Amino acid sequence: MKGPKFWGIAGNPIAHSLTPKLFSIVGSKLGIEQAEQVYIEANSIEEFEFQTSDLEGELWLSCTAPLKHSPQERLDVKGPDGVNAINQLRRSGNQWSGTSTDGYGFVSACRHIGVDPAGKVLGIRGGGSAARAIAAAWSAEGGLIIPVQGRRELVSGPWEGSIVNSSVADLAVDLDAEPAGGPSIEMNSKIQVSISYGFEASSDDFAVVMVAAQHLEAWKRLFAPLWREGLPSLEEVLSSL
Repeated sequence: MKGPKFWGIAGNPIAHSLTPKLFSIVGSKLGIEQAEQVYIEANSIEEFEFQTSDLEGELWLSCTAPLKHSPQERLDVKGPDGVNAINQLRRSGNQWSGTSTDGYGFVSACRHIGVDPAGKVLGIRGGGSAARAIAAAWSAEGGLIIPVQGRRELVSGPWEGSIVNSSVADLAVDLDAEPAGGPSIEMNSKIQVSISYGFEASSDDFAVVMVAAQHLEAWKRLFAPLWREGLPSLEEVLSSL
């Protein structure tokens, strides 16, 4: 099967990113021709547009900070309600499309470690795009949320009815941890996970499980929805890393 000409990652920092490898793993499982891997290190949408303008052909990208908000206005790509950010982009012809899979990937990763959101309390520190995506997905699955003040407040959104006052969470995540494996603050919870990983991360780390899970969601929802039945399982992808 024929896929895009390019696939990869955009943002900064990205040198540690597993995304290009994940594209290759999933593409291989589907029998898709391997695309050229690209690492687009960009600190602004202007840098991003300049670098992608030289890439002629279909382009599939995962986006990380600081590029999760600017594509909405500049590329006319709208994120989900309440989340208002994207972490996946596809350019076909001159048309961009995108979505956010952070929340879906987080929920999938939690289920992988035996934590189902329904009725469980999640402590979320931070209020950025990942926090909003996770809050939206967690509440949609029947989960409850304790917002913990970080650099930014978790604003109102579709998760508003799931906010609770509780001292202890079943699960907690510090979304203000620095990227590329930055440390988290200790939170009051039965289990704490991190979604920040670095060069030394293994496939057993929650952050790696999540990035693989949200990558699979991107194939289902944006890159190749017609091929979703043939996608490998999360376990298959993790075993190939």
